[in-house]
Amino acid sequence: MTEGNAKYALIGAGPMGLAAAKVLKEQGIAFQGFELHSDVGGLWDIDAPLSTMYETAHLISSKTMTEFAAFPMDDDVAEYPSHRDLTGYFRDFADHFDLRDQYKFNAEVTKLDALGASGDGWRVSWKDKEGIHDGIYAGVLIANGTLSEPNMPSFKGDFAGELIHACQYRYPSQFDGKRVLVIGAGNSGCDIAVDAIHHGVSCDLSMRRGYYFVPKYVFGKPADTMGGAIKMPMWLKRKVDGFLLKWFVGRPEKYGFPKPDYKLYESHPVVNSLVLYHAGHGDLKIQPDVDRFDGQTVHFVDGTQADYDMILAATGYKLNYPFIDQGELNWQGDAPHLFLNAMHPDRDDVFVLGMIEATGLGWQGRHEQAELVARYIAGLRDGNPEAAALRAEKSRGFARATGGMNYLNLARMAYYVDKVTYRGAVTKWISRLQKGARR
Repeated sequence: MTEGNAKYALIGAGPMGLAAAKVLKEQGIAFQGFELHSDVGGLWDIDAPLSTMYETAHLISSKTMTEFAAFPMDDDVAEYPSHRDLTGYFRDFADHFDLRDQYKFNAEVTKLDALGASGDGWRVSWKDKEGIHDGIYAGVLIANGTLSEPNMPSFKGDFAGELIHACQYRYPSQFDGKRVLVIGAGNSGCDIAVDAIHHGVSCDLSMRRGYYFVPKYVFGKPADTMGGAIKMPMWLKRKVDGFLLKWFVGRPEKYGFPKPDYKLYESHPVVNSLVLYHAGHGDLKIQPDVDRFDGQTVHFVDGTQADYDMILAATGYKLNYPFIDQGELNWQGDAPHLFLNAMHPDRDDVFVLGMIEATGLGWQGRHEQAELVARYIAGLRDGNPEAAALRAEKSRGFARATGGMNYLNLARMAYYVDKVTYRGAVTKWISRLQKGARR
């Protein structure tokens, strides 16, 4: 079956897709949403087909620094909400802004094909319980998330026990009676290690590099509210936050963790108070990087070894847009190279939303990205001169909005930006587009 219309196709009904649906509706842009799951919420809904949630998962940022400004979370929601709180929040968001009717649910987009140059339209193919379909759309907005495709490294040798990626972890009972090794000490890895400490026989944590650890509370308040809303240049933020970390956390090495060999915020810090507590009490042993497996024995790069029943690789995720050719997204290295992480330099009919990470950005920062894109589409439609100026700027070439930060050369950092630099650029263009629309 083929459908034909001038709508835009919006892929995804997680927080980014819902933000996009809201602002597209506000700008009077016709669109059709597609969502693989039966409801909204994206990865935060543990029952969604591609969800990577686990039962004990909570936000690592506080609700007030994460929520949408136009839709605050209820007062009775905890300061660090659980995934179930957030699933309810996104469902309420969709109901409040009347977004559900804009979506086809249980619809998997399988292919996006450009019909020619920018403006010629896109053929969108999808499948649902009724069969296979395709339709012609004016453009596509991709908001299917960044944390669904596991990055599973290859290891030398074979492990005779149970080896899983963090995306396969759901319940702490999976650790019952097992000697556990968690590989990877990012935020998920540290959270999961705490579960393994309480439910397994033992838990070790293998780390390739050191991390900066941020407590969830400082002076009785969520740590990110103690200046997270204040715009500071990165050199000053490093000094202030570095002083606070030394005061409240101390050196990670005293807990047995390796010393970071990079500056604060050149990689995402770990927001976790319990992992330090357990390391300090001897409940968690820190191991170096893995060298090889041999049966149930893991050999580490420092020549030591230990035996385990279960290994969980908390080694992150890869960007995955399986329904579109990478060339259509100006892919360079580990990620698409897009103006403000969203806009193609040469095309005005394909956008990627949510391919952005920054310490403290929150969903409001992502809402601003969606608003910029929606206002740009509306501006081109209405002859807004500022939309023409934005088109010219993105076509001249650009750098990622890092604010001069030297982020680690890792795939997961390939779309990382500096919050102040990024939000400043996005809100500047939103303001210009608003002024241009009033002329």
